[in-house]
Amino acid sequence: MNRPMTYKDAGVDITAGNAAKDKIKKIVRKTYNKNVLSEIGLFGGLYRFDKARYRQPVLVSSADGVGTKLNIASLMNRHDTIGEDLVNHCVNDILACGAEPLFFLDYLAYSRLSQDVIVQIIEGLARGCARNGCALVGGETAQMPGLYSDYDYDIAGTIVGVVEKSRVINGSDIKAGDVLVALYSSGLHTNGYSLARKVLLEKFHVDTYIKDLKTTLGECLLTVHKSYLKPVRAVMKKYRIKGLSHITGGGIIENTMRVIPPRLRLRINWDAWTVPEIFRMIQTIGRVPTEDMARTFNLGVGMILIVSAKDVSGIQNVLKKNNEASFIIGEVVKKP
Repeated sequence: MNRPMTYKDAGVDITAGNAAKDKIKKIVRKTYNKNVLSEIGLFGGLYRFDKARYRQPVLVSSADGVGTKLNIASLMNRHDTIGEDLVNHCVNDILACGAEPLFFLDYLAYSRLSQDVIVQIIEGLARGCARNGCALVGGETAQMPGLYSDYDYDIAGTIVGVVEKSRVINGSDIKAGDVLVALYSSGLHTNGYSLARKVLLEKFHVDTYIKDLKTTLGECLLTVHKSYLKPVRAVMKKYRIKGLSHITGGGIIENTMRVIPPRLRLRINWDAWTVPEIFRMIQTIGRVPTEDMARTFNLGVGMILIVSAKDVSGIQNVLKKNNEASFIIGEVVKKP
């Protein structure tokens, strides 16, 4: 080697990374509330727990990513929604236990990204946190040339929320006769993109306008993963929700069975709703078996509430008042 080798020569630019972090700080501060006691840059995020609000608080945590939806963002050169996808996914996961979010941390790993792309990603995270009343208290950016291809990146997040012990939702009191109330998804959310890309990108470009979708393929596939926090929380204030199922990988059956007691099963009415066109396209073009579609995608159903039959009408009215459309997708029955 004829000259000294620096970290920058190896592909890691600490100065550029610090400049990006300075921009990020201003964005992240917008998610802070009175309980955040730290600034970005410390070795940990400090969050004061408001004990006065709870008698027996139970902390609920979850971690996740957004999968190969990242490839669509890269093809579209649009990175401002991925962070919001991540936050909403995690919010829905802890909501399924009855919890509301307190704070969020992210991890962004990449080989080489511009400051503009990094800022777009963090803006999406901050927007998602702000809309869910969640503080973005910290995170990590890791530049790793050689592990990721140029301009590829991955992002993951961890959320921490809280629920009163007496209001934990775990499905333990679900019984035969309880009703499944479904909430519509906004699209693929953050699951099934490996199959969707394999099928659709062999025939279309992300910029292709598709009449039946009323938008380009890329815009459709980038539709933000929906948060159900506000409408479901409104229901929880008035009614007992026995079980909540966030429909992610595994589909309607496998995710909902996670909260159903062993002696029971589901009876789903698969004709109760119209499956959105994007899923029909994937199945038709790829000749994907129906069973595989049902295990891979949400098919237009983002969350399912399991409730007593006597409460269904009231719950649907609350949802409607909160601008959330719903429908009855089935019921819980005894195993034969």
